Amino acid sequence: MRLFLHELRNQQLVFWRSKEAALFIFLFPLLLFVLLGSVYTGKIYGVPAPEALLAGLLGYGCANTAFAGLAIQLVVRRELGILKRLRATPLSATTYIAAMLASTLVVFVLQVVALFVLGRIFYGTPFPHAIGSLALAIVIGAAVFAALGVASASLIHSAEGSSAVVNFILLPMAFLTGSFGPTRHYPSFLRAIGDVLPLKYFVDIMNAVYLHRQALWTKPGALGVLGAWGATGLLVAALKFRWQPHES
Repeated sequence: MRLFLHELRNQQLVFWRSKEAALFIFLFPLLLFVLLGSVYTGKIYGVPAPEALLAGLLGYGCANTAFAGLAIQLVVRRELGILKRLRATPLSATTYIAAMLASTLVVFVLQVVALFVLGRIFYGTPFPHAIGSLALAIVIGAAVFAALGVASASLIHSAEGSSAVVNFILLPMAFLTGSFGPTRHYPSFLRAIGDVLPLKYFVDIMNAVYLHRQALWTKPGALGVLGAWGATGLLVAALKFRWQPHES
């Protein structure tokens, strides 16, 4: 446990000392919320627009932090040889990965708190009612997208192209699944694509828990789809993840 906590502290220091990571992963969803909240007016899904946007950006923030952030970090560290060198240290692979995942969860939790505070200050959005369901949903969402992040890192061979590849996946997924606003006016084929993506189901859970004050268990279908995506990510990671850099 002491080694895990020490590595968790190191992961946090590395993250916050990287201006690029702090800006893209932590601050970008907050900036999007302020900007979109200023653009949308009226109601979305029957609630004030800032509340609906807050729920959607909780979903985007989870994918951005646990999927995109983790995938990019792993690819860069692998291709720089950092992961390979770690195998020769007393730090076990399990402890290292667990510390990375825990650090990702810490960053996302801080981001969630910041989003709620910003919403309250700028738009008067309420704080969440179902705290227990929200906390559990955050852990589940972070775990699922982290599994997908590790799987994606296993399939990306170039550190230089990792950011482009990950954002090519993340940003269209966010638009197609309602993270940045309603999708009811999208063409049917775009809505059909969004219906198979994991972020849609996490956003649905955020809408239920935050907007409608429902318990997490009222969305068993969404939980099942997220579980299937998470299991797929774990399977791909188990089969394809490597610690050595790819040969150029």
